[in-house]
Parts: sequence; C-alpha cells; structure tokens
Amino acid sequence: MRIVSASEVESGLEIGPLVEQLREAFRAGCTVPLRNHYAVPTPGGGDATLLLMPAWHDRRYIGVKIVTVFPDNAKADLPSVMGTYILLSGFTGEPLAVIDGRMLTLKRTAAASALAAKYLARPDAGRLLMIGTGALAPHLILAHASVRPIHELIVWGRTPEKAERLARNFDGRRLKARATTDLAAAVGAADIVSCATLSREPLVRGAWLKPGQHIDLVGGFTPEMREADDEAIDRSRVYVDTYDGALKEAGDIVQPLARGVITEKAIAGDLAELAQGRCAGRSFYNQITLFKSVGTALEDLAAAQLLFEQMRGEPLRAGR
Repeated sequence: MRIVSASEVESGLEIGPLVEQLREAFRAGCTVPLRNHYAVPTPGGGDATLLLMPAWHDRRYIGVKIVTVFPDNAKADLPSVMGTYILLSGFTGEPLAVIDGRMLTLKRTAAASALAAKYLARPDAGRLLMIGTGALAPHLILAHASVRPIHELIVWGRTPEKAERLARNFDGRRLKARATTDLAAAVGAADIVSCATLSREPLVRGAWLKPGQHIDLVGGFTPEMREADDEAIDRSRVYVDTYDGALKEAGDIVQPLARGVITEKAIAGDLAELAQGRCAGRSFYNQITLFKSVGTALEDLAAAQLLFEQMRGEPLRAGR
C-alpha cells in the first residue's frame, strides 16, 4: 500500500490532465452515495464538521474521503479543511493507497471549477476576481488561467494583508495582479468571479453583476452558507456540479428555492450533463452564467485513480 504525501499529490496532479480526467469521469459516471455530514462540537467555538464521502466503480476502484472542517482553525493559522483519502481495489477490496486528502481536495475542486468554466465562461474572459484568500484560492486561480486567457487578477479578502500577499505571489507570473478592498467595483470589473469562502452572508450581489460574466461559487457546502445573494442567482443561468449535492447542501441554491426565488427547473444542468452533451453551456455572449460547486466523491475518486495509475505506471486489473 502506498502512502502519498501532499507534495506528491501537488506535483503529480497537473491541472490539464486532471480537468480531462474529471470530464471523462462525469461522462462515464460511478456510484456516489450521498455524503454524510456530522456536526462536531468544539470547545469555545462553533461546530466543526466531519464528512464521509464514498464512491466506487464496479469492479475497478473504491474510495472514501474522510474530511474535517474546523472554521476556527484560521485563528491558529491552521487550514480549516483537512482530510485523508483511502483508495481500494474494486476487484479484491485491498487497500491500495492512503492519500493526503486536503491536497487532493484542493486540486480536484479547482479542476471542477475549470471544467465548468470551459463550458460556461466566455472564451475571451481575461479578468479574474478571486474572493477569498484561503488554501483553495491559488489553485482556483491557476485552474481558471489554464482554461481561459486570464491576464489580470484581482484579489479580495476579509483580511487585506492576506489579499495583498496572494496578489503579490501571482503578479508578474504571466498576469497582472493586485488586491482590492472595493468588492463591488471588483465584481463589476471581472469576467470571471471565483468565490471560495466559508461565508454565511452573501458576498456577491446581483446588483453588481454585468452581462457576460461567469460566477464560480465554491466555498459554501451547507444549507446555511451563502456566497451570492438571491438577485445574483435569479439573474444567472445556474449550473451545479451535482443535483443531489446542490439541492440538499448548497445554501446558494437551497435558500432561493425555499423562498421561491427560483425553481428546480431554473437549474440548467450539472457537470455530467455538460460533459455528456445533454445540456448546453453558455448560450450567448452577454449571458451571466453561475456554477455552484459543493464537491462530489466522484471527483475525489477520479483524481485518486489518475494519481495512483501515474505512480503505478498502468491501470489496475483483476488479479494484479
């Protein structure tokens, strides 16, 4: 059994091949039970979350990710999201690899947003706004820049110093980067708005949106979390990574549905339908598109399979 470190995951999963691996995984499909959430009380703080995310291909691979989300970790300069991924043989049940789940999550989440952007963002989208400065933010920036001609990056965060630091890390790396404290102006100027926060109050306002934008909402993964307001959802052509996850877990979808702002029919498609050609992506230049990601174990399994087979040098087969 292989033990795969975070550095091995980061270097082994290049964004281009990973985006294509996810496209093929969504085309083919696999068994993905609804993930289990458990609230875990923490002394002196808000509840943490424990997530169990299984998935499997019949007679090929089985995988399960164990994830913890401790929002108060930022106060101690620790990552909010941590996890471990266990990959097993679908032929025998034998454990094949234990993979750093945090880095695997960062890489596959960013790749899913890039896959959605390939269908939904304008081909000439050049200005990216990154809302949030956590561990996922650099991966999202690189992912969007891999599928669209990003030449300018604007960064906004609740802590201006962190936004400045992230912008400095990218400035001059084939793009011009700067931080801002004016979120409204930054949203209005961007071609792609990517948001990765743990916010429970909307940050992206529909009144700020302009025709032709693509909105990428990544951070909220419970019904109580919001990154965009009702007007932003209502003004956009909405897509999700999976219907099951978005309709049960995504506050950006669940709350507008509950208030009658939108109906389920307003969701234009999910990543499987986009990858399989069963629904259209961006229909016209001035359309506002919105992708809501909550994550799915299919993405983890696809990423783990790609990494394992690269390290092994060949696919897993029966009896081997």
